Amino acid sequence: MESSISALFVLWMTVLCDDACFVFPSGLVKARVLPISLYNQRNVMKIKLKSWFLAIRPKTLSAAICPVLVGTSLAVQDDTFKFIPAFLCLLFALLIQIGTNFANDYYDFIKGADTEERQGPKRVTASGLISLKKMKIMTAAVFLLAFVVGFGLVPYGGWKLLVVGIISIALGYGYTAGPFPLAYLGLGEIFVMIFFGWVAVGFTYMVQAGGFNFTVLLAGTAVGALSTNLLVVNNLRDVDTDTKADKRTLAVRFGRKFTANEYRTWFALAVVCTIVMAMILKSFLLLLPLVVVPFGMKLCVKIGNPQTGPVYIAMLGQTSLIMVLYCILMSLSLILI
Repeated sequence: MESSISALFVLWMTVLCDDACFVFPSGLVKARVLPISLYNQRNVMKIKLKSWFLAIRPKTLSAAICPVLVGTSLAVQDDTFKFIPAFLCLLFALLIQIGTNFANDYYDFIKGADTEERQGPKRVTASGLISLKKMKIMTAAVFLLAFVVGFGLVPYGGWKLLVVGIISIALGYGYTAGPFPLAYLGLGEIFVMIFFGWVAVGFTYMVQAGGFNFTVLLAGTAVGALSTNLLVVNNLRDVDTDTKADKRTLAVRFGRKFTANEYRTWFALAVVCTIVMAMILKSFLLLLPLVVVPFGMKLCVKIGNPQTGPVYIAMLGQTSLIMVLYCILMSLSLILI
């Protein structure tokens, strides 16, 4: 048993760290010994783990967490909250986001979208921090783990959830991979709206409450719209390099003015959905999330003017903050009414 566990540990760390070395006191399993000091070895490990942390793109994980939070709050509001399915939904959404990020890192580099001219955050495969082989293996591993987690939701929502899970994984992988990569065809916004809006909010609620309703649809639309704006800012920032790589995002297809108006439209849609939800549930408390409107309006004005790469990166962070604050306040309002 000790030998098996040790072997699995070495295999896992070998994937994470190209030049790692592990020697177990029992002598049952020994990894290759490197001619470097233990101190330097630990530095290598630290650099590799930091590279994987960058590949995960922690700042994007809010797009996975927020819709699950709102969907669960809707279940709490209806007195149908169940911890285990809610937790599994959160884990599944996070794994889909991470797997999509890994695949994006891998395929954007292969297709020439991630170059030195790119103005966004560092990409680990393009910068050589992680090899293409390691990234491909980890992408498959994360999506496989997502499938296992999704399978655990079947008892709470039936076999149709298995179909939804498989489609979600396929779309996550196909965002930048496959013969018809969504991001390269200008379909990225549709993917985000469907998965991080309607699917994530709707099915998080469904596995707890047993069904759907119009309020859940409105909440999913609002959250999805704010999540989509993250992609809109990202595409606007990368429009020049995406054009060279033939990555036909909506920003590339229709230009900066269209993309600025797209951002404003998604934000306005979230506001309208919030107001309608407050009317349906007959609670002014549900208008609390609209405290983000002044901040959103400021960005709606700013995005219409040409900006530099660092400014777009800052706007991306501000857009994410608006989404997080909106979802926290929406969840709090739903629980309190």
